[in-house]
Amino acid sequence: MGQIWTEDYKFQTWLDVEIAVCEAQAELGYIPPQAVEEIKAKAKFDPHRIAEIEAEVRHDVIAFLTNVNEYVGDAGRYIHLGLTSSDVLDTALSLQLTRSLQLILELVEKLIQTLRYQAQQHRHTIMAGRTHGVQAEPITFGFKLAGWLAEVMRQRERLVNLAKMMAVGKISGAVGTYANVDPQVEAIACRKLGLKPDCASTQVISRDRHAEFVQVIALLGATIERFATEIRHLQRTDVLEVEEYFAPGQKGSSAMPHKRNPVRSERLTGMARMLRGYAVTALENVALWHERDISHSAPERVILPDCCILIHFMLTEIIDLMQNLQVYPANMERNLFCYGGVVFSQQVLLALVQKGMSREESYRLVQKYAHQAWNNPNGNFRALISADPTVQQYLTPTELEQCFDPTAHLKHLDTVYQRLGI
Repeated sequence: MGQIWTEDYKFQTWLDVEIAVCEAQAELGYIPPQAVEEIKAKAKFDPHRIAEIEAEVRHDVIAFLTNVNEYVGDAGRYIHLGLTSSDVLDTALSLQLTRSLQLILELVEKLIQTLRYQAQQHRHTIMAGRTHGVQAEPITFGFKLAGWLAEVMRQRERLVNLAKMMAVGKISGAVGTYANVDPQVEAIACRKLGLKPDCASTQVISRDRHAEFVQVIALLGATIERFATEIRHLQRTDVLEVEEYFAPGQKGSSAMPHKRNPVRSERLTGMARMLRGYAVTALENVALWHERDISHSAPERVILPDCCILIHFMLTEIIDLMQNLQVYPANMERNLFCYGGVVFSQQVLLALVQKGMSREESYRLVQKYAHQAWNNPNGNFRALISADPTVQQYLTPTELEQCFDPTAHLKHLDTVYQRLGI
């Protein structure tokens, strides 16, 4: 990914655009075909020389063209014929962005396969579901991962649509009116580059496209952050249901030898914050003066390479993290049944209601014993509720035991798996 955003790669895309335009103009009879062949044979560039020229002329595209013409000679007069700088800059940028999206999509596909595998592996690994950070009712770890899988699949769809939207070029000259370049030149050149002409550009490709690009990348980062945040919570010492892989010889703290910290998840959380900041900058770039200004240019030189490289790294990290995630079913079961299984309170409530007790009375009775057991080292909700004479009048020991069966909560989870094709 980093290679796509090097100076060499950028200048090569500029040259690719210029040559595609020359080929298109030759096909339409605007320039001699032999001149194009000479340009293709001789055209080169030297980033150091470009920087040297730019220091004098203070214009990056002119510096680039000057350097290329130093290699090409007389035929160089046909390069950039009728074009403006943004024809090259924006079309080349589209090539960089679409290539970046290809690499991102490859990793997203790998993340999908990783989550699919882990969701299958832990389809029946029972744990406590949580709302507000507090235990709620039983789920499976695989069910949690199935939700993650569904989210990444939605992100893949967004990225596929984004790739189509970003694959546009613009060869329409100053202010975009085609005054000095035939629209057919744009159509042919874009086709050669694997792009489509922007339907109505000004001197630049409108920045709503680029703003959407960064927002979709930031949204993918937010998804990764959600996974990382969950892992951080589940790795807490008092929970310890999953844990990042801790390699032999790895150290968690310079002071405390016992430490095994979720450093990779924390790193991912911080990077997602950066992407959200870039999304704000990309939105600010949409409103340019009239047919163009260059207020978008400087921030794009930072945010576009950064967000592509960041999300590529984040995907690489979360894939490896998930492939090697340590899962502790015994701890999940221990936490699920803490305080005598208070998470089964609704099952007891419903059983009592079905046997004829009013819902209000049932709720009051079940809540009393659940709260007595709650946060009590010796608290046992099941023992307390089983000993209540009123409960004994409504429920047999077998019926009460069934209320504490976690598998009863999982009878419809296959529906979600079927929707995901797992």
